[in-house]
Amino acid sequence: MPRFEPFRALRYAADQPLDFVAAPPYDVIDDRDVAELLDRDPHNIVAIDVPRDADGDGRYRLAADRLASWIEAGVMVLDDSPSFTLYRMQFTDETGQSRETVGVLGGLEVVDEGAGGVLPHERTTPKAKTDRLDLTIATQANLSPVWGLSLAAGLTDLLTEPGDPMGSCVDEGGVTHIVERVDDPARLEAIALAVGAASVVIADGHHRYAISRTYRDRQREATGRNDLPSELTLTYVGELVEDQLSVAAIHRLITGISAAELLTALTPMFEQSPAGVVGAGHAREAVDRGALCVVDPTGQGTFLVPIAARFDGVRDLDSARLEHALQHVPDVELTYQHGVQHVVDAVAAGRADAGVLIRPVSIAEIRRTADEGLLMPPKSTFFSPKLRTGLVIRPLGE
Repeated sequence: MPRFEPFRALRYAADQPLDFVAAPPYDVIDDRDVAELLDRDPHNIVAIDVPRDADGDGRYRLAADRLASWIEAGVMVLDDSPSFTLYRMQFTDETGQSRETVGVLGGLEVVDEGAGGVLPHERTTPKAKTDRLDLTIATQANLSPVWGLSLAAGLTDLLTEPGDPMGSCVDEGGVTHIVERVDDPARLEAIALAVGAASVVIADGHHRYAISRTYRDRQREATGRNDLPSELTLTYVGELVEDQLSVAAIHRLITGISAAELLTALTPMFEQSPAGVVGAGHAREAVDRGALCVVDPTGQGTFLVPIAARFDGVRDLDSARLEHALQHVPDVELTYQHGVQHVVDAVAAGRADAGVLIRPVSIAEIRRTADEGLLMPPKSTFFSPKLRTGLVIRPLGE
């Protein structure tokens, strides 16, 4: 089972308002977002995490120099002692229900692929890893966390009691992010033992975790040691239970086949019925009907209810059903899009020939996937709200 350890966290100083210096994850923002965040505050974490004001390798040197200068100037401060950081999110979910979740930020063991203890949960799509690796090497820091799901029962109970307040911020979607430091030795031990008692499933950040493995291997090769901070990586760990997770679907955009041809190809596998003009409410209606929904360029939809006999032996996932149904359809390309309206807009604008709305994966199916050591198709789950970057940094120097 994986080690999970406290560390001396690097944090923004108390006079730096987290509302102005924290940011969304690097992989969900573009150049315009970066510019807006820096206009809000030049000390926003994107100045380090997404450096844009230099070319080539100079970007990474600039990020490292900037981080060092912020520490020297007291913009960021290193904790005196190792700690875990409780991370709470308060938000309203898609059903209108008020929710609060809690997890813990710590250093999770970096294990070899296939070694067990830390498990992938879905197949990943190719993604360039050089940028994040070069940034890690230059800054010698984990700037943003992997998101892990602990199979250990009772972890949430250990995180309920508040820690020392370290600030809060509200993001663009109205989600409140709250961080609290825990450094009591008994509580640190209890949390570490709980997370280390069962496997951790990577929910988000598979590529970040893979980069941490590459960085660890480089450090081992360079030093001959396996006791460096690179043996662990910054990870948010929450318990894999219903009330601690909000899982949305990542829908599919289809190219290479028209919406009409797609429906014809899927006819043997699904019962079809008109869905009318597709809007935000169709996500909920699709769940209620037990259906997928195809979107055509006019915005009209067609519900697809799977014919059970046609999916014998296929995982209980819409992503797996669609993958199975399309396996013999030539020249079809799938891309991924979160948000019903974004799907409708993409098809209407001609960026895709059709869209397919799929239902969110259940918590039970996520757990079964982990228990059986299986992998879901790529982009099967969208865990929300997204964690903020900059609330805690994990230094990798000794």
